Amino acid sequence: MLQPASLFTDGAVLCRDREIRIFGRAESGKTVTVQLRDARGSLLAEESGTSRNGRFEIPLPPQRAQAGCTLTVSTEGERVTAEDVAVGDVYLAGGQSNMELELRNSAGGAGQVRDDPLLRFFNVPRKAFVCEEQQRAVRETRWNPVNRETAGYNSAVASIFGQIVRTRHPEIPVGIIGCYWGGTSVTCWMDDETLGSLSEGIRYRQAYQALCGGKTMEQYLAEEAAFNAYCEDWNTKADAYRAGHPDAGWEEVQETVGRFEWNPPAGPGSPYRPAGLADSMLAEIAPVSLTAVLFYQGEEDASRTDCYDVLMTAMIRYWRSIFRNAELPFLFVQLPMWLDNGAEDTFQWPKTRLAQAAVRDSVRNTGMICLLDEGEYGNIHPVNKQPVGIRLAELAERMIYHGTGEVSPHAVGRFVRGNTMIVVMSAKVRTKDGEAPRLLEIAGEDGRFVPAEGEVEEGVLRIRAEQVKHPAAVRYAWCDWSDRVNLTGENGLPLEPFAL
Repeated sequence: MLQPASLFTDGAVLCRDREIRIFGRAESGKTVTVQLRDARGSLLAEESGTSRNGRFEIPLPPQRAQAGCTLTVSTEGERVTAEDVAVGDVYLAGGQSNMELELRNSAGGAGQVRDDPLLRFFNVPRKAFVCEEQQRAVRETRWNPVNRETAGYNSAVASIFGQIVRTRHPEIPVGIIGCYWGGTSVTCWMDDETLGSLSEGIRYRQAYQALCGGKTMEQYLAEEAAFNAYCEDWNTKADAYRAGHPDAGWEEVQETVGRFEWNPPAGPGSPYRPAGLADSMLAEIAPVSLTAVLFYQGEEDASRTDCYDVLMTAMIRYWRSIFRNAELPFLFVQLPMWLDNGAEDTFQWPKTRLAQAAVRDSVRNTGMICLLDEGEYGNIHPVNKQPVGIRLAELAERMIYHGTGEVSPHAVGRFVRGNTMIVVMSAKVRTKDGEAPRLLEIAGEDGRFVPAEGEVEEGVLRIRAEQVKHPAAVRYAWCDWSDRVNLTGENGLPLEPFAL
């Protein structure tokens, strides 16, 4: 009956310098004892507690970074031991498909990997609802050290991030818990109670219930099986084409194989239902002690809400609650440039980018990286994940390791002088190509934006347009897609988009 959570099996990484929570299942009323020993066998910590309702949770005192430890969980007559346990930094990598995209499918692929036994991944099983199969998958999941055999199946973003952190801080083991699912809304990753406290959360929930239309689980599973068969057939054809045409882009593959129709069925077992994955995935790893969260999401919600900041703020509050850390750092990714082939600009992605920046500005202990100079036209899954992992590592250097990590400059205020809007920057900016700044717009009191000229001067941008005599508003990069971004900081990172 004694069964520590799979997070505490061989090769586990426990969070350094914080209370270490060890949890799992045990017969109710039993006394559970947890011991942590170092590589020499010396006792680092020992604590006991009583199992209630078939579950136990034992807190251990904070420990320094180290490897080669042994973790033992025991009750009267039962003992479970985990070997090769490390104490280090534990990151939760969450979000949707651009966090999920595996290293083997990214630019450079698994060839970017070096073996590192102290960089380890625990990938939460992608199961959409709680059931016997889901529980079995959770029980069987294990930590895997990064090597050329395993690395390709891990998140590309998290892999690149982890390698950089390990290079900069080789004395600290790093564990990354992958918990993501492509195509998911931010509402999939918070519970019903949190959603019910928000008018926008209630709207999402009601809209999804209308899509389901009273569908039974049996009906849903039949529709899901048919959709999965379609996806498998399409992917088989696409993989065969790519094998003979390794440089083929997404559009070329679709022109040859046929356009892929993303239309997953709605229903009570769908991973895309609000609150679903909070129950079937996130709950399985809570309340593990974490160093920080890496989060890349927003694509799914860009066209569905103008209140993304409200939803994301609620999600952060919920995650901090279930992981029992009111100051848990959140490092997240602002959406890059993207527009589907032949599509008209919707101007929804710039709204979402600003909503993400608003979260960074209003929620304590959060940080954001800018990808305004990244993205692929026609491909919502850009394969170059190097900039994402690198910039997240720079942000972590600043937020987690208290170093001098590089971040993008951003607008901090504005004022008007005559016919010129002057925007004050957080750091000096320049144009990377030596040309005039692009993607600037200005509006008068009528609110009609027109293209504007810009001039960089130390820590400010001077922006004007001949037809706007009395400027009232200004914005930068107000578009879903552009390949004309040229404003950067002196560190080469792109200036964040703004609307003031």
